[in-house]
Amino acid sequence: MKLKTLLTSLILTLAFPMASFAKEITLVVKGMTCAFCAQGIEKKFKRKEAVKDIKVDLDTGKVLISFKDKADIGDEELQKMIKDSGYTLEKIER
Repeated sequence: MKLKTLLTSLILTLAFPMASFAKEITLVVKGMTCAFCAQGIEKKFKRKEAVKDIKVDLDTGKVLISFKDKADIGDEELQKMIKDSGYTLEKIER
């Protein structure tokens, strides 16, 4: 049974390689408190070629990033971008 599950996963991964790229991710960010905070985060991420759209929700402390087709940003780079903006990245939801 485990072999069947493993083979199915492998086939799906090979058949749909784009599935390995996140279309959207959510970042849980600590320290954002105002519209200026949101604007700074949005501006920083919009500079990236991979980013299609970005929305910041100050009430929940979440940043939703939509990527262009076949594009992504690695976790380490996301961490650095948030830290360089003056905030703390608590969680990445892919």
